[in-house]
Amino acid sequence: MNRFLEISAEVQSALDAGRAVVALESTIITHGMPYPQNRDTALAVEAVVRENGAIPATIAVMCGKLRVGVSGHDLDALAKTGLDAAKASRRDLAAILAKGQTAGTTVATTMQIAAMAGIKVFATGGIGGVHRGAETTFDISADLNELSQTPVAVVCAGAKSILDIGKTLEVLETNGVPVIGFKSDAFPAFFARESGFGVDYRLDTPREVAELIAVQADLGMAAGVLVANPIPEADALDAAEIDGRIAAAIEDADNQGVTRKDLTPYLLNRIFELTDGKSLVANIALVKHNAAVAAQIATALAERA
Repeated sequence: MNRFLEISAEVQSALDAGRAVVALESTIITHGMPYPQNRDTALAVEAVVRENGAIPATIAVMCGKLRVGVSGHDLDALAKTGLDAAKASRRDLAAILAKGQTAGTTVATTMQIAAMAGIKVFATGGIGGVHRGAETTFDISADLNELSQTPVAVVCAGAKSILDIGKTLEVLETNGVPVIGFKSDAFPAFFARESGFGVDYRLDTPREVAELIAVQADLGMAAGVLVANPIPEADALDAAEIDGRIAAAIEDADNQGVTRKDLTPYLLNRIFELTDGKSLVANIALVKHNAAVAAQIATALAERA
């Protein structure tokens, strides 16, 4: 066991018993919204996981440890830390641990820590990917590389709408990551149910997805599986409208010189402003939906074992 890894008693008990566990990231807590809305959203997402038969494992970096199953007072403390926490991707982990900092974990780092703990399914909002204009900036999220080398299934509402989704899918294909559409032939664009691009395979039940995950593991393949789960129709935003808001946000970021790791949080906040808060409502809805599907897949995977 890695000396930095600390798993809660509830999560460890579930893993030892072969029960379903779903990993949850923590940047939505530290960088996604203010306190106490961030804490309340985290608790609501965990409740959805439980309602669908699995144990939630919120992951963060706290007190020099990779914490798996942050809850109670610690979850509240993490939520209160908010933007004062670091944002941990794979490259940041050693420095953050060495300094004893608190950090929210990105998709890439949550995958990494989940794999260390033996958790096979992870629910998030949307993955990072290839940013628009990457042919000149080379701005490509570490999430894509992590998906190519870490055998964790990631349930998401596609790639964030601010990205170049076509190029993101090309990189996933190059890296051997299967893109599964859950009850959908279309690859979703986070706030919108369709991006104009398709998926590699459509699967319509949690059991079918669990079977694919299990077979990929049996083959010894290092890559993860991306499960694209479109935002519920009632919560989706109009695709043309959101594209216009994204274009305006990107222009604002260019004018202000916002780049690299600051770009995504800036764009999401600016889109929140430009949509009068509708984007955040949609974001919370899709995260809950992904948590439910992830729990159902994790349960089917545990039943298969």
